[in-house]
Amino acid sequence: MPYHKDKQQAFQAAQQGREEAFDVYHELVEKGATYGQQLAHLKQEVNEAYQQIENALEVASEHQRIQLEQYQRDLQSLVNEVNSIE
Repeated sequence: MPYHKDKQQAFQAAQQGREEAFDVYHELVEKGATYGQQLAHLKQEVNEAYQQIENALEVASEHQRIQLEQYQRDLQSLVNEVNSIE
């Protein structure tokens, strides 16, 4: 059973990382707060989310893999959007 628990924890970490990256992105867009600082924070969150997704993919079930690959695409869209703003 520990394997299954690790798989679930890895998936949840990836899911949370994606959500945190999007939260920072929405704050950046909506509040226009200290843009440079927020942008650096966003890049850090996105990088962490990508790493969590990569880790989760190593142990993911097929269903989780599909969702994790969607998370990667979501993050890439976010990055593309930010790059178009700069």
